[in-house]
Amino acid sequence: MTDATTRPSRTRADSQGRRAEDSHPSGDDRFLVIDKHLKRARFAQDQLIETLHVAQDVFGFLDESVLIYVARALRLPPSMVYGVATFYQLFTFDPPGDHTCTVCTGTACFVKGADDIVASVSDGYGIAAGATTEDGKLTLKTARCLGSCGLVPVVLLDGAVHGRESAAEVLEAVALLLESEPVAAGVEGGDG
Repeated sequence: MTDATTRPSRTRADSQGRRAEDSHPSGDDRFLVIDKHLKRARFAQDQLIETLHVAQDVFGFLDESVLIYVARALRLPPSMVYGVATFYQLFTFDPPGDHTCTVCTGTACFVKGADDIVASVSDGYGIAAGATTEDGKLTLKTARCLGSCGLVPVVLLDGAVHGRESAAEVLEAVALLLESEPVAAGVEGGDG
């Protein structure tokens, strides 16, 4: 008869001291956050949009494997999950850059020069709205409304609100964020 000190452990620990039962079978523990949400939501199919939000928060974007995982967990056809994810502009299917510049293009911001800001950042870093620079450092996004109409034009730089700034000021703020100059030499933003 063996005692507790000689009996082999039923759970293995990885290099970080976690037990095997504490990690996800896929090896990617970010799925554990999704699993926790799904359990809290009791795997309810009407929680699809919220589950996709959780998945995007955890992974930064929704790739095919995440969409399939959510579909299987909620017992929904993958086509339905993909259809919902592509319907809403908030979901993204490409990995974001290290930094994000989101420009509000709602009516009030547009009137106050949001289009100049988008054009300035787009020209300055050689990317279209909705794209990421080739080096993966900056993603340029637009939003229909950021709910800060008193600060028009409104720009989010890595989630921080910047309001009442010209295209040149936003381009300068992006350059500071990236600690680099725009790739297009001599680009100047308008006054918006």
